[in-house]
Amino acid sequence: MVRQDEIRIGDAERDAVMVAMHDHFAAGRLDRGELDERMEGVLSAKTRGDLRALVRDLPAPTGVPDPEKQAPAPVPWGPGAAVMFGGPGHPAWRHHHHRHGHMARGHRHGPPFPAFPLLLALFLVLTFTAGPGAAFLAVLQVALAVWVIRAIVLAVGVRRSRT
Repeated sequence: MVRQDEIRIGDAERDAVMVAMHDHFAAGRLDRGELDERMEGVLSAKTRGDLRALVRDLPAPTGVPDPEKQAPAPVPWGPGAAVMFGGPGHPAWRHHHHRHGHMARGHRHGPPFPAFPLLLALFLVLTFTAGPGAAFLAVLQVALAVWVIRAIVLAVGVRRSRT
């Protein structure tokens, strides 16, 4: 693993440090000669450690990027049911991306399954034929069956993606 100070920098990091140095110059922490000398160092810096050495004696903000935090350790009990039912840890969860102002999950092929309109239609038909109580129970049973089938399909998909 590469140490944070050995990571190469780009123009954005150099620019941030130069802006911070100008702010410290304006605050009177650096004189003109020190600013010019340090600016030359910033322009020739190649790693975060090079930048950090130039601003070591200045208070924050220095413009040097903060060290990246390491990813949390995996939980000892494994991914659990959240993976099975499409929650965090599920392969589709990692592929969230912004599209058309809302979060879209995974890469779906074809139109989404119209579960709500179909359940509403079933409820209305059964309400007028068998009564609202029977319609409500029938819709709950159908919704439960759809949910269980979807959970099984997702579980099989997770198992296949791990092999």
